[in-house]
Amino acid sequence: MESQATPAAAVAAAQALRVIFGRLRRRLQDASAVGELTSAQASALARLAANEPSSTSTLAGAERVRPQSMAATMAALEKQGLVRREDDPGDGRRQLLFLTPAGRAYAQGARASREEWLARTLAQRLTEDELAVVNEAMVLLERIVEP
Repeated sequence: MESQATPAAAVAAAQALRVIFGRLRRRLQDASAVGELTSAQASALARLAANEPSSTSTLAGAERVRPQSMAATMAALEKQGLVRREDDPGDGRRQLLFLTPAGRAYAQGARASREEWLARTLAQRLTEDELAVVNEAMVLLERIVEP
């Protein structure tokens, strides 16, 4: 039976993962920069696409920003015709946010751009053996995020 990792090794791995995933996230955001959305707007749009319909406060919590900041972001997206609001049938004080067809097209295009960039970069920079190691690492990382 294998022994568990030492706390020091786990801390080192956690720091390296945080740095690498932060850099990867920024590169993926750059790869999906289609149009004139800010990174906050693009991130909120992607979050809404994954969790539609949603409320401003729910999106704010998921994006870890203040509800007032998310309200401003949603107002900008609504002004651009990417998001629409409807009264919540279960709570008349609340509004639900939905993507418009243009918002859905933007979100799908951005996602495709990120996937294309990542696949192309993996193919260009890694050997088949290295790619197999990445795939094995994904199995291990999946164990970390499973409940």
